[in-house]
Amino acid sequence: MTIPATTSVGQLEYQDNGAALTFTVDGRAIATYTYRPTDDQYESPRPFFHPLITLGGDEVTIARPWDHVWHKGLSWALPNVGPHNFWGGATYTRATEYANLENNGAMTHQAFTAISDTREGISASEALTWTSQAGQPVIEEYRRFSIQLLAGPVRTVADLEGAYAILFETTMGNISGEEILIGSPTTEGRHNAGYGGLFWRGPRSFTGGEFRSPEGTGTDEFMGTRSPWIAFTGKHDVSCRSSTIMFVEGTGNPGAPGKWFARSSMFACLGSAPFFSEEVPLGEGAQLTYRYAVVIADGGVDQARAEALGDAAQAALTSWV
Repeated sequence: MTIPATTSVGQLEYQDNGAALTFTVDGRAIATYTYRPTDDQYESPRPFFHPLITLGGDEVTIARPWDHVWHKGLSWALPNVGPHNFWGGATYTRATEYANLENNGAMTHQAFTAISDTREGISASEALTWTSQAGQPVIEEYRRFSIQLLAGPVRTVADLEGAYAILFETTMGNISGEEILIGSPTTEGRHNAGYGGLFWRGPRSFTGGEFRSPEGTGTDEFMGTRSPWIAFTGKHDVSCRSSTIMFVEGTGNPGAPGKWFARSSMFACLGSAPFFSEEVPLGEGAQLTYRYAVVIADGGVDQARAEALGDAAQAALTSWV
């Protein structure tokens, strides 16, 4: 099935092969969303975006790297959901530190409740059920995402050239029968390891790249910082070009602006981390909603371009209904 959404940049379309949606601009793939993964239980199977490719043709994700095979391009993943692991790999707790606890859950696609095109882009709504490793229901999730080619006022047109955004929203409802505390390895005592949320893993060649936020530029010192947006620029092998990934947080998120999980020196990764240093309770029958925009852009960014991309992504996120 194909639905076109024509924009000033080109024609945005998608194809569905029964396991993944692939989004194209003028016939060139820019994003694939695998909604029926075939991963081992140890990797906490879940939907993910990979590959993500800039409009200029450079791939900006890696999936199943040898050092952390449960890293999957760009995905919503949480390591400490009560006793369950929806991140993959070993679980960190105060009692065990990192250990394989036979608690790796799965996020299972139930259905796309809607896929539609608008002047802005293509949006999909999805129902998922999170189950424990033993198969018990834990979370009922309603997820939305939209692929949009960015637009903005005349003064920012040059800054927005070569950029698109993935708008992402998740509403998680507790169906486990009891209250769940959502945390991270840091809430269990491991310093500066507050990962869990919308998480991106970059190519090997991006190692040592540069972060930028409203506070300036740097590398690993951005771990655990708070800001409304944060960008990462890395360089590609072969093409020797640069690309930029930017995360923009929805202003209505609980606790916004939240902390970021940001790493450059070991490998390139960036993620929202709403449970970085404090557990968030999710009562039986209660819901939590988080919204983000992820910008994928050709080239690097100075402060002016970063702010223009961030403003355009925030505007898209605010107007997305």
